[in-house]
Amino acid sequence: MAEDATGGTGTAGHGRPWSDLPRELADHMRPNLDEVADDMIAEIQGRVREYDRPGDGPYSGTLRLAVERVLHHFVERVADPAHEPGDLADFFRAIGRGESGEGRSLDAMQSAMRVGGMVAWRRIADGAAALEVDPRTLGAVGEALMLVQDELAAAAAEGYAQAKAAVAGEMQRRRKRLLDLLFADPPAAPEAIADLAAAAAWPVPRTVAAVALGRPPAGSHHPAFPPDVLSDLTRRTPSLIVPDPDGPGRARLIDRALAGTHAVVGPTVPVAEAARSVQWARKTLALVDRGVIESDGGVVRSVEHMSTLILFQDEDLISSLAALRLAPLAHLRVSQQDRLAETLLAWLQSGRNANEVAMRLHVHPQTVRYRLRQLEELFGDQLLDPDQRFDLEIVLRARALLASGAGEHLLATVHEAVGETGEIVSLRR
Repeated sequence: MAEDATGGTGTAGHGRPWSDLPRELADHMRPNLDEVADDMIAEIQGRVREYDRPGDGPYSGTLRLAVERVLHHFVERVADPAHEPGDLADFFRAIGRGESGEGRSLDAMQSAMRVGGMVAWRRIADGAAALEVDPRTLGAVGEALMLVQDELAAAAAEGYAQAKAAVAGEMQRRRKRLLDLLFADPPAAPEAIADLAAAAAWPVPRTVAAVALGRPPAGSHHPAFPPDVLSDLTRRTPSLIVPDPDGPGRARLIDRALAGTHAVVGPTVPVAEAARSVQWARKTLALVDRGVIESDGGVVRSVEHMSTLILFQDEDLISSLAALRLAPLAHLRVSQQDRLAETLLAWLQSGRNANEVAMRLHVHPQTVRYRLRQLEELFGDQLLDPDQRFDLEIVLRARALLASGAGEHLLATVHEAVGETGEIVSLRR
C-alpha cells in the first residue's frame, strides 16, 4: 500500500507513530484525563488572553468540551490506531467557522492548542518516567501528539476558510444584485438602492461612473479592483460602478486599476442615473471596438468623445443624410470621392481658406484650388447655404472617422451610401 502522510502505510492513523505505541499505554492514561484537562484549561486561560473568561459559562464550557474531546480522542487512538478523528474533526471545523463568524482570526485558537499540547506532553513525560517507558516509545507518543494537533488545526482552518468563502460569496451576490439595481431602466427607488447598498456594505456615494470592459485576451484576466468598486465580470459586457469618480485622486486611481484593460469610463452622474452612464460607456466601447474611436491602449472616457457619440447615435439617419448631401459625388470613382470629400471637409473646418486646406492636406495650394473648383461645380449653391454646409460637415466627419479608424472594409459601406446608384445604405458593417 502507498505510504500515507504520517509516514506509514494504509489509511491515515494506521502507520507510524501509532504502530509504535503499546496499546496498554491507553489504560494508564484514562484515569488521569480529568486532571490533565483541568491543568490544560487553567494553563490556556492563564496564557492566552482571549480564553481568559472563567466567568463566561458558554465560552468556558466550549473550551472544556474541546479539551476533553481531544484528550479522549488521543487515548482512544493510542488504544486503536484505526480510530478516526471523524466527529472531532467536524467539531473543530465548526470552531473554525465560529471564529470566522465572530470576526476573529485563528491565532488565539492555535495558541491555545500549542499551550494545551505542552501541558499534555509535560504530563505524559512525567507519567512515562514513572512507568519507565523506553525513549523510542516516548518519542512516538510526542510525534502522535503533534500529529493530532496538526490534524485538528487543519480542520479548524478548513472550517474558517469555508465560512470566509461563504460570506464573501454572499456579499459578492449582494453586490451584483446592487449593480443590477443601479443599472435598471427606469431607475430603482432610492430607498431600494439604499437598503441593498447597506446589505452589500457599500456606502452610497453622491455620484458614480459606470465602466464597460472589453473581454480580456485569451490567457489573461481582469485585474482586481478597489473594494468600493462594484463589479460584475460575468456580464456579456463586463461592467463596474466607480463611486465619486471626480473626487481627489480618483481619476489616477481609476487609471491604475484599469491599466492594461480594454475599458471605457462613462460620464459622471448621480447614483440614480447610473443606467445612463453605463449606456454611454457601452456605446463608446462599441465604437472603440470598431476603430471609430481610438484608445491608444489606455482608458477611454466617454465625455471626451461626446460629439462622436452623438454623430453615431443613429447611423441609419447619418447614412440617409450622407446619401442626400453627398449625392453630387455619386458618379465619381471611389478614389475621386475620397480626395474631394477630404478636401471639402478640410475646407469647411478651416473657415473656407484654401491655403490652410493645403497645409492640412500637405498638398500644393494650386491642387486645392483645382479641387475646390470641382466641388463648386458639383455642389453649386449648396456650398453657400449655412444649413447645408453644416449637414455636409456632419456626414463628412462621420465618413472621415470611419475611414481613419475602421479600415477599408468598413469604409466601403460609406462609399455604397453615395455610390453609383445613389441608394441609401446603412453605414453599419
